[in-house]
Amino acid sequence: MRILLTTLNAKYIHTNLAIRLLYELNQDHKGLEWKEFTIKEPKDEVAQECAAFDVVAFSCYIWNITQTLEVAKKIKEYNPNTTILLGGPEVSYEYEDVIALPEIDYIIVGEGETPFAEFIKSFPNVEAVPSLVRKKDGKVLVSPQAPMFDLKNFENSMPYRFDKVESLSNKVLYIETSRGCPYKCEFCLASLDNKVRYLPNQSIKATLLFMMQHGKVVKFLDRTFNIKRDFTIDIFKFILENHQPQNVFQFEITADILHPDIIKFIHEFVPKGLFRFEIGIQTVNQKANLQVSRKQSFEKTKSIIQQLEYKIEMHLDLIVGLALDEWEDIKYSIEEVFKLFAPEMQLGFLKFLKGTPVRTKFKEHGFVFDPMPPYQIIESNYLSKEQLADIVKLEHALEIYWNGKKAVNTLKYVATNYSIFDFLLGLGIYFGTQKDYHKYSLTDVFDIITRFSETNYPDDVVLKQLIAVDYYLHFKVKPQQLFLDEVAHTEKFKLIEQRKLNHHKYRYVILPLDFNYTVFASENKIKQESHNVFIQYTGTTKAEVV
Repeated sequence: MRILLTTLNAKYIHTNLAIRLLYELNQDHKGLEWKEFTIKEPKDEVAQECAAFDVVAFSCYIWNITQTLEVAKKIKEYNPNTTILLGGPEVSYEYEDVIALPEIDYIIVGEGETPFAEFIKSFPNVEAVPSLVRKKDGKVLVSPQAPMFDLKNFENSMPYRFDKVESLSNKVLYIETSRGCPYKCEFCLASLDNKVRYLPNQSIKATLLFMMQHGKVVKFLDRTFNIKRDFTIDIFKFILENHQPQNVFQFEITADILHPDIIKFIHEFVPKGLFRFEIGIQTVNQKANLQVSRKQSFEKTKSIIQQLEYKIEMHLDLIVGLALDEWEDIKYSIEEVFKLFAPEMQLGFLKFLKGTPVRTKFKEHGFVFDPMPPYQIIESNYLSKEQLADIVKLEHALEIYWNGKKAVNTLKYVATNYSIFDFLLGLGIYFGTQKDYHKYSLTDVFDIITRFSETNYPDDVVLKQLIAVDYYLHFKVKPQQLFLDEVAHTEKFKLIEQRKLNHHKYRYVILPLDFNYTVFASENKIKQESHNVFIQYTGTTKAEVV
C-alpha cells in the first residue's frame, strides 16, 4: 500500500515541518512517502501525481485549504479508490462541512502523531483510531481524542535529514522547540493549548545544527520563545557557537516579559543582524486587548524594542478589527508603532479562525466576516465596510513604500512631521486610482508618491527632495535622472575632485538639497541649509551616501 504525506505550501521557499515529523516517526512503514507542492502549481498535475497512491494525507491550513479541496476532488476523478485523509489546524475544528464532501474520507483532528501512526497501521480497519472523523451509512462518526503526544518521543528526531541538503539553502526552515502558549488571546489558535511542553533538548540542538550547516533562514515556530529565561539563553548560546555566516534566525517573542538577563546577553554577545524578533503588538488600545483576554504593556514593549533595535531586526505586527478598536484607536496604534521605525511593520486584519473564541462570540460585537478562508473581518460595530476597505488601501501603501523599502527616508520624515496614518491612507487610496496594487513599475512607485505629495503637501520642499533621495538610493547602477536634477555637470566634476572620489571605478549622483541629509539620516531631524548629498553606485550593491 502506497501512502503519501503531503501539503500545498504557500510558496516554494516554505517548508512544512508537520509532514516531515510524521514521516520521520513512521519511516519504517512500507510504502510511506512524502512530498511538498505549492498552491500555485497546476491542480491537475498535482492530482495526477497523488492519484497513484492508495492513501493521500494532506496537511491543511487557512492558506491552502481551498486549493487542497480542489486537488482532492480531482484526485477522486483520476482514481476513485484513492483514500483522502486531512489533518492540521484548518480541519481540526468545525469540520462538518469538510467531512460532508464526497471526496474527503477521513479527518484527523488535533495533534497528528498518535492518530496518524494508528491510521496507517490499521487501514482500512480504522474504527479504533483515536481523534478520527469518518463517515458511515450517512452519519459522521468521531473517535475519542488521542492522549497528548509525549514529546520525549522526539528524543532522536532530526526531521530535515530526509531532504536533499542542497535544496535547503534556498528555503525557510522551521523548527519547534515547544508546543502550546501560556496566553489566551481569543483570536489565536495557540490559546487553546495553554500547557507549554518542550521537545527534548538533544533533538532541538541536533536539528538546529543540521539547519545551520545546510540552510540559511531558520524560523522558530514557538508562540512565545522567551517564556523560560535559561532555555532561551541556552539556545542563543548554542546558535552563537555553531551558526554559519549566511544564517539568520527569527523568533516570535513577547517583548514586555523579556527577562533582563536575556537583554543583557543580547547586548554582550549577539552580533548585529543575526536575530530577528517578531513581536505581536496587535493594538495599543488596552480596552481592546483586555476584550480578547490579552495582557500587554505597550510602554514596556516599546522600551525593549528601543533597547535592542541596534542589534536585532524587529518585525512588528498589528491587527485591525479587534472588538472596541475604533477608527481613532487604530490610527493611534499605527502612528505609535510606526514611530518605532522597525524594518517591517505588518498590518493584519482580524481573522475568525475555526476553533477560536472570537469566532464563537462574533454576534455580540456585530462582527461580519468572510465565510471562506481566511475568514477575514468585513465589518463590525466599530468599523464599517468602507473604513476597513480604506485601511486595506493604507496597508497596500505600507507594504509598497515601507516594507518594500521604497521610501524609508520619506516615511520617517512624514511620521515625525505629519500624521503617517493620514499620509499612507491618502497615498494608498491615490495609488489605487493610478495602478493595480500588485502590478506596477519602480518608476510608477516614485511617480505616484511624488504627484500625491505635490498635491497634498505642495509647500513641503523637503518632502519632495527626500522622495528623490529614496529614488536614487534604490539602485545598484546609476538610474535615469528623475524627480530631482543633479548639480550642473561642471560643478559635479569639481565636487568629485574636491572629495577625491574614485570616479573611474564608481558612478555618482550629487543632489542639491535644502537641508542637511547627514543630520537627517543620523538624528531624523531637519537642519535647514544648502547641502549636497553624494550617492555612490558600485554596480553590485545598493547605492549609498558617501
